[in-house]
Amino acid sequence: MRGASLAVLALAALSLSACERGTGQMAPNGKICVDFKQKAAPAAPGADGAAAADQCALRWAYSLAASRDDADTVAEAVAAACNPQLSRWNQATLAQPDGDAEAASVITGQPTTPLAEHNAFSHARALFYVVQARAGNCAPPAVTNGAPEGVT
Repeated sequence: MRGASLAVLALAALSLSACERGTGQMAPNGKICVDFKQKAAPAAPGADGAAAADQCALRWAYSLAASRDDADTVAEAVAAACNPQLSRWNQATLAQPDGDAEAASVITGQPTTPLAEHNAFSHARALFYVVQARAGNCAPPAVTNGAPEGVT
């Protein structure tokens, strides 16, 4: 009788732990992943620097998303990797008349500059793409010479 009671308790504990395992995790949603096998359309000459900064953030975020660091830390690394693209975008902006003029942010209404908004965009996209890649368990792009393909 005692053996039967232990068996019943063991089965009950096993079934409860199985239920608990399923509720703590969500399944990845691969439908949100970017397909890097499709070639991105080349940027037109003189195109906005946002596209290059965005592509850089996307590709580095997917490449680094598997890191065990928290998403904020990975996003900071992504933003750092994309500093050359951000710098080119900022330089192009500063070359325009009133390129450094302060204005109200259309998002927050607070005073800001184009360079501050570019930086905020770069960091926000990096964080979004890291979380997206993790949520979808997405495959990273191919790597050439130590950097994700398509980063210019």
